[in-house]
Amino acid sequence: MKLQETKTITKPTESETLITVENVSKKFCRDLKKSLFYGVKDICTDLTGGRRRSDTLRTGEFWALDNISFDLKQGEALGLVGANGAGKSTLLRILSGLIKPDTGSVKVRGRLAPLIALGAGFNPILTGRENIYANMAILGLPTQQIEEKFEDVVEFAEISEAIDAPVQTYSSGMAARLGFACAIHVEPEILLIDEVLAVGDVRFKLKCHQRLAELKKQGTAFILVSHTPYIVLNACERSIYLNQGKLIGAGETEQIIQKYEQDLRLSGEGTATGLTILPQKPEAESLGLDMLALFFRNQDQEIVEAPQTGEPAYLCIKCKAHEAIADIDLRFKINYLSGENKQVLDIMSVNDNTSLNAPEGIFEVQMYMPCCTFIEGVYTAKVYVKKGMLSFDLVPSFRFRVDCKVNISRCAFYQPRSWHILADEKGQSWQEIERYKENLILQKGE
Repeated sequence: MKLQETKTITKPTESETLITVENVSKKFCRDLKKSLFYGVKDICTDLTGGRRRSDTLRTGEFWALDNISFDLKQGEALGLVGANGAGKSTLLRILSGLIKPDTGSVKVRGRLAPLIALGAGFNPILTGRENIYANMAILGLPTQQIEEKFEDVVEFAEISEAIDAPVQTYSSGMAARLGFACAIHVEPEILLIDEVLAVGDVRFKLKCHQRLAELKKQGTAFILVSHTPYIVLNACERSIYLNQGKLIGAGETEQIIQKYEQDLRLSGEGTATGLTILPQKPEAESLGLDMLALFFRNQDQEIVEAPQTGEPAYLCIKCKAHEAIADIDLRFKINYLSGENKQVLDIMSVNDNTSLNAPEGIFEVQMYMPCCTFIEGVYTAKVYVKKGMLSFDLVPSFRFRVDCKVNISRCAFYQPRSWHILADEKGQSWQEIERYKENLILQKGE
């Protein structure tokens, strides 16, 4: 029998556990009518003093979270990874008190600030000034402390010119900056962060990460949800991995991320062999040039299932032209699927000042990569064969896998490199640095 739901909030002491989650489960119903019926029935059961069967599923229900247990200690950064629908946001909503678990217990010690949706709690009719007071009061700060921190919040959010304008006139970036500024200036013991750092410009993201690092040094603990593995790796010492509501693993972040990415690759292994053979079109349906197959070759011109990170590779397209065509253009739009569907590369042969002349009959186009810089994972490429505005053929999804023999899990891409030590006994290189510095000063002075 699972424990009945409880939620306790107490003040933390130094170096103690701030969040304790024990055997927490949460169920939902996909059918709206049944969900409303079950809700009314549960309310009636509570009012009459009856006993719910919270640990069993009714028709149409499913476990969004199923028997989850973990803890979060003071000053600790905990990563939360998993595919969409794994239960990550549901877990954060339970921890923030927005919804209650059906079974299990949650204990929170200290002030908690949820950064689940920046600016979502703002009243659009109220001004930025009024929303700061309302938002920070909800997060547990008395009016006097809000007044003391008000200028710091406005300065961090960089919205001084619009502070007395209604929030409905703000851009999404302005609302995000204001929401983040409010949350971090309440000086919480716990921060819940759900992909909110994906919004805003690069400068604002950097500012947010710097402030989070400062809070962590001061003892603030946080749980970070991100679909970008290297962000979790660089920010969190420990992580938990959820899949369809179940706890798959918990432990050192690097091991958890490797397990998560391995499962992502295996889930698409059957369609990510690196070889796609396309059905040949009847000549009446062809526009003159058709793609027949897409695949990779290694440095020895052997067809391979997956290119290796850091190794030479050829991306190859087997084509058929019904007549010779001069100056064709190949384009690849490549997205990274391991963790997030994000475009990582957009290549056009015409931009490389390369003239590709297609001969009549079957031929192979090869794009040589002296070094494959993709990190390990699963990718999909949208491939075009064009000439000017005319598109001869299109492959909407060429799915392939990249393998890796070295550990670069904390990287966004593989950087080829070599190392050298240069002796400078006469100090010539130092003089070069001094001259460069003087030129910079002169240029700024001008």
